[in-house]
Amino acid sequence: MLRSIKCERRLPSVAAFSLVELTLALGIAAFCLIAVIGIIPVGMQTNRNATSQTAATNIMAGVVADLRATPKANPTSTQFCIPFGNATTLYFDSAGQCSGTLAGSTSPCGINWSPPLQTRYQMNIAWSGSAVLRYADLKVTWPAAATAANASGSVEIFAAFDRK
Repeated sequence: MLRSIKCERRLPSVAAFSLVELTLALGIAAFCLIAVIGIIPVGMQTNRNATSQTAATNIMAGVVADLRATPKANPTSTQFCIPFGNATTLYFDSAGQCSGTLAGSTSPCGINWSPPLQTRYQMNIAWSGSAVLRYADLKVTWPAAATAANASGSVEIFAAFDRK
C-alpha cells in the first residue's frame, strides 16, 4: 500500500525592514544631522564672544584695582600710568598687557615693547566729578582698531574714587 506523502515546504518567516522604511529612517537621520551641524557655528560664535567679554572684564577689573591702589598723592596710577582727571585711551592684548598706541609698541609709562603687543582691546576712560571725588567711566571695546559704533563687543563700568 502506497500512501501519498504530502510535502509541504514552509518558508521561514523573517522579520526585516523594507526598503521604504530604511529610506525614511535615513531621511530623518540626515535631517537631524543637518540641524545639529547648522547650530555648531552659532555655538562657536557664542563661545568666542563669551571669551572676549570675560577677558575685557578681567582687564577692566585690573585697571580699577590699579586706580584704587594708587596713593592719593600720585597724579597717575602706578601700574598703567593713567592720569587722574584726563581722558585716556589704552590698548590691551589678550594677556592684559597695556600699550598707549594701537600698534602696541609703547606702554603708557614710556617703555618700548619688543616685539610689539598684538592689541585686541581698546579702553576709553572718561572722567567727571571734582578734584576730591572722581568718577571714571571705563569702556572696553573689541577689536581694538574698531570704532565704538563698529565694535563687535563692549563692556562698560562706572567707578567712583575718593582722592582726598
